[in-house]
Order: sequence, then structure tokens, then C-alpha cells
Amino acid sequence: MIAMKDVYKTYANGVTALNGVSVDIQQGEFVYIVGPSGAGKSTFIKLIYREEKPSGGSIIINDINLAEIKEKKVPYLRRDIGVVFQDFKLLPKLTVYENIAFALEVIEESPRNIRKRVMEVLEVVGLKNKARFTPNELSGGEQQRISIARAIVNHPKIVIADEPTGNLDPDTSLDILRTLESVNDSGTTIIMATHSKEIVNRFKKRVIAIEDGIIARDEQRGEYGYEV
Repeated sequence: MIAMKDVYKTYANGVTALNGVSVDIQQGEFVYIVGPSGAGKSTFIKLIYREEKPSGGSIIINDINLAEIKEKKVPYLRRDIGVVFQDFKLLPKLTVYENIAFALEVIEESPRNIRKRVMEVLEVVGLKNKARFTPNELSGGEQQRISIARAIVNHPKIVIADEPTGNLDPDTSLDILRTLESVNDSGTTIIMATHSKEIVNRFKKRVIAIEDGIIARDEQRGEYGYEV
């Protein structure tokens, strides 16, 4: 599904964020990416959805080498990858329904199919009754669940969640994890960068720990392993 081999990433300021990372992630896995601040987690995540390009090595997703893909092909790659951000990135002037529908409109899906699919994903995240609300009328947890709905509306094979509970209280964070688990249960691969020791230790999944740009641990049903 995702194969990284000897991946390096050095930024223009000379900082090497990843230093020879090799890892395989299979279809349907749920993987936590953990590690200290500045360890390279965000770079790891951004390379997968091609926000950044590797300086060396290869990243293969669904038989596509992200180091070689042409820029005009990137939007097509991202149709198979949903992204959930810490700060939601919802469009404030659009309703919940419109925020989610927008992801389908850009690929010219039919209005009938858009309505059907938007209501399906709102059902998945438990917010079907909030379709006509705007983001500022929702709680932080509700906004994040809408962000998840938007990320999965295209039936992506992979969902990247970058600190999705970072701005949320503990109870709401647990709700978000349960929502992501339900998405994973449908066969979608989940890759989640997180600083939440409680979540990682409670919801046991594969843990990849990145330290100083290298993979320090890769454990099935692992633990967070850092003091917070």
C-alpha cells in the first residue's frame, strides 16, 4: 500500500528532517506516528500526501512513485488520500453540507451522487442533523468530525490524520478516535500523527516512533513511550 525506502528529506535551510527512513504500511492498517517535537513526524506525514517531495529515496503509493510523479498528476493521487488537520481547515462561510460537497464538486461528481454521499458520511460521523449549520455554530469536536467526513467522502484508500485531537479535550478526543476506528473498520488505512499518550496507550495500534529523523521503534500494538 505504502512503501518508503531509504527516504531522506533535507529542507532549503539545511535541516535534515528524515534520514534514511524505510517502512511498509499495508492496506487496512491503523498506524500511529509518534515522537518528540521536531523529530520528523510532520515531514513523514506530508511526504505521503505529496505536500513535500523527498530529497532522496522512493515513496510508492498504489504503484505510484511520489518522487517522480508530475505536478499535474498530484491532484489525482490525492483523490485516494483524505487528510484531517488539527485546525480542521473548514471553509467558514459554507455550511457543513457545502464543506463536504465541495470535495466532490471539484471532481465533477453529479449533484444527485453528491447529495447521497454527503448524507452517508454525515451519518458515519453522527452529524446528519447538522448539515445546514456553519462551522462557527459547531463545537471543536463536531468540526473535527466534519473534517473527517470531508476526508472520507471520496472513498479514499488512505486517511492521514495530522494531530487530529491536538486542540480537543480528552472526552472529545476519544470520540474522534472512535470515529476514525469506524472508518478503519471499513478497510481504509489510517495514519495518525499524535502526541496523545492516553489515546495511543488506550487504543492499541501499530506504533511507528520517529526520533531525529529515523525510525526508532516500529511495534504492533505498541505504546506511546514518551513522557508528556
